[in-house]
Order: sequence, then structure tokens, then C-alpha cells
Amino acid sequence: QVQLVESGGGLVQAGGSLRLSCATSGLTFREHNMGWFRQAPGKEREFVARISWSGSTTEYADSVKGRFTISRDNAKNTAYLQMNSLKPEDTAVYYCAARHGPGTTMERKYDYWGQGTQVTVSS
Repeated sequence: QVQLVESGGGLVQAGGSLRLSCATSGLTFREHNMGWFRQAPGKEREFVARISWSGSTTEYADSVKGRFTISRDNAKNTAYLQMNSLKPEDTAVYYCAARHGPGTTMERKYDYWGQGTQVTVSS
């Protein structure tokens, strides 16, 4: 049974930082590309960042480039999203996802999803 469990969300003031974690089990983590997506109230879920199985390739949405950093620890079967200089518009539920295939920003291409963690940024 594949499980992805996000943690690290919370309430933070604008300009602050949070580090999200995505702990996985039931899959061969090092064979999966990982992605982070988010969904704000009343909006569709959108791509945030992705990382290749080796960690050598990363990609970011323009809205978070330079502020967010995606990483992974294959020994711990865990992916991370470091979020700095947070803005109120970053408020959303953040989801991690795993894909056993080439890296992509397309939500529908991902095979497994976590339940999400709430990030709220106050102004």
C-alpha cells in the first residue's frame, strides 16, 4: 500500500518560512519523480515544484522561483519543500505527488498523492 504523508504546514506571517516534508512508504522512492502542488480556496490545484529521482533536475512554477526549494533524501524516502519569503498568496493546501515515469508538471501524470497539508500566510 503506497502512502504519501505531508507534514510541516501551519500558520506563518508574511516573509516567514516553512519546510514541508513528504514521507513515503510502499513504493521504491528512488525510482519516482516527486512533485509538489497546491490548491488555494476557490482555485484549481496548480504545480509548484518537481524533482527528478536522482535530485539532479528541479523545476519550479514562476510564482515560487527563487523563494522555494525542492529536495529529496532517498535514504529516508522523503521529499521536502523549503518555502522562504512567504506571501499571503501562497496560502493553500500543499500536496506531494509521486510519478513512476519522466518528470512532468502535469498533475494528471502523477500516480500517487498525499492528503495535503495546510499552509496559511498572514499579512
